[in-house]
Amino acid sequence: MTGILKVDSQRLTVHDLSDIENRSDAVDGQDVIEGLSSQPKFLPPKYFYDQRGSQLFDQICELPEYYPTRTETAILKEFGGAIAQTTGPCEIVELGSGSATKTRFLLNAYQSAGHPLRYLPIDVSETALVESSKQLLLEYSALTIHGLISTYEPALAKLPAAQLPARMICFIGSTIGNLQPHEYSAFLDRMARSLRPKDYFLLGIDLQKEVSVLEAAYNDSRGITAAFNLNMLRHLNYRFDGDFDVDCFAHVACYNQESHQIEMHLESLKAQTVQLKALGLTVRFASGERLLSEISRKFDLEKTAQTLAARHLPVVTTFTDQNRWFGLLLCQRSPDRC
Repeated sequence: MTGILKVDSQRLTVHDLSDIENRSDAVDGQDVIEGLSSQPKFLPPKYFYDQRGSQLFDQICELPEYYPTRTETAILKEFGGAIAQTTGPCEIVELGSGSATKTRFLLNAYQSAGHPLRYLPIDVSETALVESSKQLLLEYSALTIHGLISTYEPALAKLPAAQLPARMICFIGSTIGNLQPHEYSAFLDRMARSLRPKDYFLLGIDLQKEVSVLEAAYNDSRGITAAFNLNMLRHLNYRFDGDFDVDCFAHVACYNQESHQIEMHLESLKAQTVQLKALGLTVRFASGERLLSEISRKFDLEKTAQTLAARHLPVVTTFTDQNRWFGLLLCQRSPDRC
């Protein structure tokens, strides 16, 4: 398999595919140049996640206003057994595995059903992937892990051959809501190509609900989400020798009812000029100008099921909470001729 072997043992194998990604990127930070040179300005959400950003996001997930994590966790806890019963013996591939906290509910369910345990985590953070994998091996004596340090696209292209009768790719955490509509369509097309007929796709989506609930989740009373958003500028300063003055920007999050999405912005509090020396980039901001740092789309269950079915990923079962705030959709890849 292509890539640098990071760990190789009887139960744990980890491959680093970042060399493949680096060869495919003409310039590190090209996406920053593109985003900050556009009108309106934007930045890819991946720049939230330096070490401090990851810590802040973990804190966000514990906030009383931030319902998605605890709601999805409760769904997985309640219906993990039903998922395992539906798929039968099945290896679990997880996109953006992180600490694999929620994944444990699936592993518990497959273990209780007497199924073999094989897990393929995919994450950009080597530290997070290796540390979580080693911890999982301590908790599940029958588990084998094949990890991929990578973003989604290269990892999906380099998945090893399946060792169990079926495979289930999991994209939980409502992360798919961060994709723009064209990225969303391209991602689902890529997912369909990555699965064999009869394989499974488990998708977590945040559902449309009252605006007050949505906006509170991204404007928490403790200011953790604001700190998370502003930390993106600190990350850029460190990574690209920049001089963003974080105190001269403000966190703004609001719901766009027409597009059914939360939009997070960084608003310039004055006219200012910023340099990113490592990129040779000078950026001018007008007072009150906003930079889009993230969208979080909110979905309709029926429309999402139709979109998935059109890509040969019909929904087998839908799992939701009592309030219908969050949905887990278990899909099964159908033959292209269907």
